[in-house]
Amino acid sequence: MMRKSAWRQMTGPEMWMGLFALAVTLSLTMAEHVDQRPALQTSPVLHRHKREWLWNNLYVEEERPTNKQYYIGKLKSTKSGDGTHYVIKGEGANTIFKVDEKGHIYVTERLDREEKSKYLLSAKLFDTSNILVEKVEEFVILVTDINDNDPVFTKSFSASIKERSKSGTGGTKVIEVTATDADDPTTANGELAYTLLEGGDFFNIDNTTGIITTKYENLDRETQSSYVVVVQAQDLRGLKQGGTATTSVTIAVSDINDNIATFTKRSYVFSVKEDMKRGQRIDTIVLEDRDEIQNKDPIVTIEPPSDTFEMERSQNKDGNLMLKQGLDYETKSSYTFFVHVRENHLQSPVDNKDNPVIKAQVTIQVLDVDEQPEFSESLYNFNVIEEIMVNNIGVVSARDPDKANKAIRYSIEDKDSPIGINPITGQLFTVRKLDRELVANHMFQVKAKEEPNGLESFVNVNILVIDINDNKPELSIEEIFVCENDMAGTVIGTISATDKDDHLPAFSFTLVKPNGNFSVVDNNDNTSNIVLKHGGFSLEDSRDYVIEIGISDGGRPPMSSITTLPIKVCRCDNKRIHTQCKAAQLKMGVGVYTLIPILCILTILIIVILIAMRKRHQKDALVTLGKSEIHEQLVTYDEEGGGEMDTNGYDVSILTSARNDGSMSMRQGPSLYAMVKKPPTACKGDMAVMIEVKKDEADHDRDGIPYDTLHIYGYEGPESLAGSLSSLDSSSTGSSLDYDFLNDWGPRFKTLAELYGVDGSEGSDSLY
Repeated sequence: MMRKSAWRQMTGPEMWMGLFALAVTLSLTMAEHVDQRPALQTSPVLHRHKREWLWNNLYVEEERPTNKQYYIGKLKSTKSGDGTHYVIKGEGANTIFKVDEKGHIYVTERLDREEKSKYLLSAKLFDTSNILVEKVEEFVILVTDINDNDPVFTKSFSASIKERSKSGTGGTKVIEVTATDADDPTTANGELAYTLLEGGDFFNIDNTTGIITTKYENLDRETQSSYVVVVQAQDLRGLKQGGTATTSVTIAVSDINDNIATFTKRSYVFSVKEDMKRGQRIDTIVLEDRDEIQNKDPIVTIEPPSDTFEMERSQNKDGNLMLKQGLDYETKSSYTFFVHVRENHLQSPVDNKDNPVIKAQVTIQVLDVDEQPEFSESLYNFNVIEEIMVNNIGVVSARDPDKANKAIRYSIEDKDSPIGINPITGQLFTVRKLDRELVANHMFQVKAKEEPNGLESFVNVNILVIDINDNKPELSIEEIFVCENDMAGTVIGTISATDKDDHLPAFSFTLVKPNGNFSVVDNNDNTSNIVLKHGGFSLEDSRDYVIEIGISDGGRPPMSSITTLPIKVCRCDNKRIHTQCKAAQLKMGVGVYTLIPILCILTILIIVILIAMRKRHQKDALVTLGKSEIHEQLVTYDEEGGGEMDTNGYDVSILTSARNDGSMSMRQGPSLYAMVKKPPTACKGDMAVMIEVKKDEADHDRDGIPYDTLHIYGYEGPESLAGSLSSLDSSSTGSSLDYDFLNDWGPRFKTLAELYGVDGSEGSDSLY
């Protein structure tokens, strides 16, 4: 306990004061018990028989030192005497509280009322033989309080109050401040009294409840926005000897709208370029208002109202000067007007009522700028009749709004536009005829530019193409058929028409040629019915049924068309649903416009075929040899050789003759080999020349045959250093080689030895 040590050290007047308080408490408690006894005795419900126990309530003072046990009372019974003794049980029995044989009760420990304020015990009386003499009786030991605890504020406090709140007896409640005291609240030890140590000039506090109220009515947030008051809580009802505790309370003064918004100046001057767009902000007129922004509610107006300018409230609740209409320096270069400010929901009395500036003069100076050309219209609309050339559709006009008034030159940016424009006058005209059915509306931009290299601007021009009746109507039909069982007067189909032109349809249908089987009946709703004149149609009939329908669109001038309509014959059920039909053969003539593309296609096909045939013929001519005998001999030459016995299988003289008479040449006229000009120092033979020619052909003639064909290998160069591999030009006498060794190879090479060797006599002669 906070004040226990202090209690133990109290002496002199302080101790006597505490004893006095204790005595008062005990007296009040005893008086309460005395007052209650008659009630208990007279109550029929609580009536009890007289007991043998005799004692008063027992009291013990808290925090009393226990250097040794001390006496607090005695147990009494009419049956007590010599040889009897008391026994107690219950809370603190025989530990805190002890009893002797005579019933004297002693306290052995220091007690704290804040921990436990009373103890419940029971007493018994026994004789020397420990026989119960008196029945159990319960009694209470009360711990009396002393002022050993100071008040405590268990939390911090803060509050807010609106400025200009009421004061006095009915003052505005700010906050309730409370403290706690652990001492007995039914005694002066636990009763607290509240006072203000600081802040008493502006606030009051209730001594008992701790409620803080306003004392000063003119609390002004703009002067002081918060206050700190110090509250003291003291026990013993505020007596000087009581314990105390203090706490600080922060009181914020909240804002109300009690200040008039005022202009910071009495006149304003703004400069504005004449090309500023409508709806843009010119500038902000700042207002002075000491209130917080959420409480400001100013309204700024132009008086009298202006058609050119207007005021709007900004996010900070100042006045934005806005441009309402466009400016023109050449028309008017300055404006002067007045602005006014007033407050909504203003609390009275206001703080600054003596000197607010609620009216100010505004001067607008318009600055000249080089402006773009201005068109006389924001959008131009013209009508043009289709399929005719128009020289004067209309005029697009623009001007230079500046004082210089420069000349304007017109142009159309779209180079493919069917509309042209006079660059000086702005007059529009058609470049080519318009077709409403292709494009019904032409939209383009015209550019106006100041001369020579000034500013430019654009405007949209819309050309609406007016329709004329220049399209023939077209027949629109579904399947038309006649049933074998149809009777005269049966409607076998309904026809209608369409027209690309833009006019109300007024189609009429007629038969171009009279028909004995069918008739056309106009329904007067742009449709007509095809009606049978008689029945009796059959699938077995080989005739075809075709009618020609004439259509007129009723326009100005009227356009008409003729359409051939085939009608097929069908076998139908009772509901006129066909199950089998014979298609009608539509006999149609081929017109000139249809014949021309067909002829063009056929001509192209013939040319392509001729070119292909010519190329194939050239290729075949290159491959084919001059004589068929050479071909036949070479075909069998790819078989395996039969040695010397195979010399009769072919006639190699043909190759030699072919080479000599030039029959293997692929071209008529001079030989390609003769056409090649040999260098003066060349010593190559025909084979080298032929290779060069063939290489040149391979490089430049894509249709030429490869040089490794049979035609090429039909020649062997006589000037080759390696000599010829063929036996066509070889003889037994022109060779310097000795072929006598062939005689040693056996009979199979005998013939070959005779061809290339010499006789034995000749050889013998040569040896000598």
